[in-house]
Amino acid sequence: MAAAQRTPAQVSGGNGEDAAAALLERHGLSIVARNYRTRFGEIDIVARDGESLVFVEVRLRADSRFGGAAASIGARKRSRIAAAARLYLMQTRSRSPCRFDVVAIESGEPRWLRAAFALE
Repeated sequence: MAAAQRTPAQVSGGNGEDAAAALLERHGLSIVARNYRTRFGEIDIVARDGESLVFVEVRLRADSRFGGAAASIGARKRSRIAAAARLYLMQTRSRSPCRFDVVAIESGEPRWLRAAFALE
């Protein structure tokens, strides 16, 4: 059976996540998990920054019109990421401090937003 073909959006998203992971690693974070999927949604990257666990959402946009990549993460998306993070913490029995970061990629340039939002 042949592997399913990825859409252009999936290829672009995967490339964006690769670029985001490389950026985080260059800044000393270690990648713990990628594409952590739950019934609540997906966390693109889970990383460790010292003692802290960092849940990272990667957003790609061709340009900054309509608010840009970071602005595309609304309350519902933040809530889904937080729910998935809670499940991750429960499953791994982690008591590490946590934060939620965003890597926004616009026009091919990644921008890392530390502590972009908090648990709601």
